Amino acid sequence: MSWLTRVRQSIPFLPKRETPDNLWHKCRECEAMVFMKEYEENDFVCPRCEHHGRIGPRQRFDRLLDPGFTLLPPPQVREDPLKFRDSKKYVDRIKAARQKTGEPDALINARGSIEGQRAVVGVQDFAFMGGSMGMGVGAAFVAGARAAIGDKCPYIIFTAAGGARMQEGILSLMQMPKTTVAIAELKEAGLPYIVVLTDPTTGGVTASYAMLGDIQLAEPGALIGFAGQRVIESTIREKLPEGFQRAEYLLDHGMVDMVVHRRDLRQTLAQLIAYLTPQKAAA
Repeated sequence: MSWLTRVRQSIPFLPKRETPDNLWHKCRECEAMVFMKEYEENDFVCPRCEHHGRIGPRQRFDRLLDPGFTLLPPPQVREDPLKFRDSKKYVDRIKAARQKTGEPDALINARGSIEGQRAVVGVQDFAFMGGSMGMGVGAAFVAGARAAIGDKCPYIIFTAAGGARMQEGILSLMQMPKTTVAIAELKEAGLPYIVVLTDPTTGGVTASYAMLGDIQLAEPGALIGFAGQRVIESTIREKLPEGFQRAEYLLDHGMVDMVVHRRDLRQTLAQLIAYLTPQKAAA
């Protein structure tokens, strides 16, 4: 045994401290390590660079709605209508997504109020199969819109999606006109339809209900578009401007009405509801 080994073995090493895996959050934008509690208290916004992280429906409802809100029951739709299978069965992917998120599908609705202003709010969950639009999402959107019509209040949707759900084929694309009809029903009832675009909102969702709001809001830095930048550049054979699919660029070019920081969303939405439904608010 060498003298180096003897010295090393004689040094008392303390056991490695066990720390929780979720104690820190690494920002996707600036790569700063942020204490998780600080990150949550800041509404899942990086305190260093103001990057808005992705959050799920429950977190969104807790921060936006007044206490006492209720979740709308998820609509029942036929699962795996095409018996689709790629590297995994579609039913297995749905089961895994439900176990991961604890949600029945990628769109959840809640009935409640925002600073006393009644509203039905729908939130898409990107963690559930990329927030993809399938029959369940289309049915949930229609249910949310009709609940708002029944309550005579606005319907507010927070979009976050990678597009249509390919495992449902043409049935997924049929949700585009289906949701458009539900929006027409809201307009016929004289009720506001407000869209909040969050990161990312792309594909068929952008081509339908995400861009049909009476007022279009967006969170800072949100990716918003139909096709990806590389696909567009290869199609038109031109270099696109820096950040052309980000919320701020769309605001400058008239496709978005406001870019609102997450901490200001609650107050902004309450003011918009009061402005758009003054008689109902007074009653």
